[in-house]
Amino acid sequence: MVTVFDTAPYVVGALGAGGVGVALSRRRELILRWCTWAATAPIVGFALYVGPAGAAVLAAAIGVVCAVEYARLARLTAADRLALCLAVAALPVTAALAPGRLPAVALAAAIGLAAVPLLQADVADGFRRLAFAGFGLAWLGAVTGLVLVGPAALALVIAVSVGDVAAFCGGRLLGGPRLSALSPAKRISGALAGAAAGVGTLALFGALTPATAVAVVVAAPVGDLIESMVKRGAGVKDAGRWLPGFGGLLDRVDSLLVALAVAAVLS
Repeated sequence: MVTVFDTAPYVVGALGAGGVGVALSRRRELILRWCTWAATAPIVGFALYVGPAGAAVLAAAIGVVCAVEYARLARLTAADRLALCLAVAALPVTAALAPGRLPAVALAAAIGLAAVPLLQADVADGFRRLAFAGFGLAWLGAVTGLVLVGPAALALVIAVSVGDVAAFCGGRLLGGPRLSALSPAKRISGALAGAAAGVGTLALFGALTPATAVAVVVAAPVGDLIESMVKRGAGVKDAGRWLPGFGGLLDRVDSLLVALAVAAVLS
């Protein structure tokens, strides 16, 4: 299976070529995105190089930040937000330290989230809070896949990232019918370009399997649309404002979350 050292030349080369391209484009959004990719690539690579422990720490950190952003979109209370952060962080840590106990911890996390509005006897808004918190656990908890899919996680992260870039560029260049009313800027042509680029990346790194192919071709675009639906429901453009070029971390990893979940289940 591909290692960090195997991918390093390709990642550095892609970032170098991409840097030249975005500099020539002079588009501020693309330049900011490139800077974010360049800054986060070493962090992700080092964490996954360390092994399950590093993957668990990375997944827990991503999960907590995304949980805070999601809680704001879903208008959850401070108590719901704290419970969701703890639940999402507990899953990857359990997957690394005691994988056999993961189902029990997931069940306990779901019960804990439900207990918050129940103990507060929230008659007016309790069911909505419970439903959004439960969905948040299922969606954001998928980051546990960074631990569960093992060595394939690195190739999957890169393939989804490459697919996102290809989908963005392909849709802009080729145009054509919209992919969904949930995200009017996205095109079917872009989704096809992203799928081809993602599968090609998996093949290049020797990680192309039916599970990873479905994760990149089907699950990644679905993850993107799920976040678009959540943001439209909240009436906002981005999940946050702190990550240059993307908005929030949830805007950056939306495709990866569902891809990881599908890859982990199918594997």
